[in-house]
Amino acid sequence: MEILAMILAGGRGSRLDILSEKRVKPSVPFAGKFRIIDFTLSNCSNSHIYNVALLTQYMPFSLNEHIGSGRPWDFDRRDTSITLLQPHEKPNGHSKWYMGTADAIKDNIEFIKRKEPKYVLILSGDHIYKMNYNWMLTDHINNNAELTVAVKRVPMEETSRFGIFEVNEDSKIISFEEKPKEAKSDLASMGIYIFNTDVLIKYLEDMSEEDLDFGKHVIPKMIEDERKVFTHTYDSYWMDVGTYDSYLEANLDLIKKSEEVGINLYDQDWKIYTRSEDLAPVRIGATGSVLNSLVCNGCKIEGRVENSVLSPGVTVRKGATVKNSIIFNNTYIDENSHLDTVIIDKKVYIGKNCLIGHGDDLTANKEKPELLENGISVIGRSTIIPEGTVVERNVRICTRAKIDDKNKLIKSGETLRR
Repeated sequence: MEILAMILAGGRGSRLDILSEKRVKPSVPFAGKFRIIDFTLSNCSNSHIYNVALLTQYMPFSLNEHIGSGRPWDFDRRDTSITLLQPHEKPNGHSKWYMGTADAIKDNIEFIKRKEPKYVLILSGDHIYKMNYNWMLTDHINNNAELTVAVKRVPMEETSRFGIFEVNEDSKIISFEEKPKEAKSDLASMGIYIFNTDVLIKYLEDMSEEDLDFGKHVIPKMIEDERKVFTHTYDSYWMDVGTYDSYLEANLDLIKKSEEVGINLYDQDWKIYTRSEDLAPVRIGATGSVLNSLVCNGCKIEGRVENSVLSPGVTVRKGATVKNSIIFNNTYIDENSHLDTVIIDKKVYIGKNCLIGHGDDLTANKEKPELLENGISVIGRSTIIPEGTVVERNVRICTRAKIDDKNKLIKSGETLRR
């Protein structure tokens, strides 16, 4: 086997908060009909890499169900497959969760040895981008590298969020800093690595850190040992949708002009594949209108949808408006309700005459100010919002939360629990 892809998809995604209460982050819906993981899986398929292992951990059920045998991505071939790897008990009886990115790979090192690939491609399952991994592999081979790291140039004021590499004129890495206060370079790690298999195994087996991580341990050690470590520069759209702000931004990027920003979902030469639901076509009624939005199959629009993304099966009744928002599957928005800058999970019912994302008060969320401070309100799965409810800005309404019929005003910055 030439190359084996190992996709890290076990992270809880705590910064996505309510959206990852009941699902792993790569399983969060994106762009209406897709899941976040679909972009990495489609990159593998379009790069003709069909030997894939998916390392899952936290709440893997919806992800496992979504992927199944891997048929939408053409992984269910006679001689190839997608393998789901979860934390398991070791021969010595020791059992634990994955503690770091490299620790997750190390725990499955016997799987890699059994597959006997020449190269191991390590990927993250929670980024939005389109990339031909063969171009990176070509650079790796041409440089006679032992490790190649995909990097992207970022604004200098954002370098403190990333691992930053300094390279020479041949793209060989000469230094690495994790989230530096004052960076020497603007080359940020994308968390995408190609290792020569023998080198990967050697370093993983030689290291004993419990929280073994590529950025913290493996890469710095290889640089210190003066191994052949190079970069591959990627210059197209890439987004880590790890926060509410970035998640909303990345979704709304899709409805801007594709030549300006975002990913072109209509590129026939690089399709994004997914497991689709069989639903009726979109119906826009006599009173309905849709402007600059993505609206998926099964939706029924009798109100107005503007600058928003609607997943399959969403209903917007007469007189209702949805603006600058992301609405997940099978949510029902009743008559004369108005939504602005909200993210709503699956199977939410919003009664008549509600105002969701209302007013100009931008008080940050009192429990999670670092997550909600820019006006987005979030409603968890299967929540019922009674008629006449007003939800202001930066509000968190957790899954199946109960709203008191006597107090239907949820002020900016509040959190409502079940």
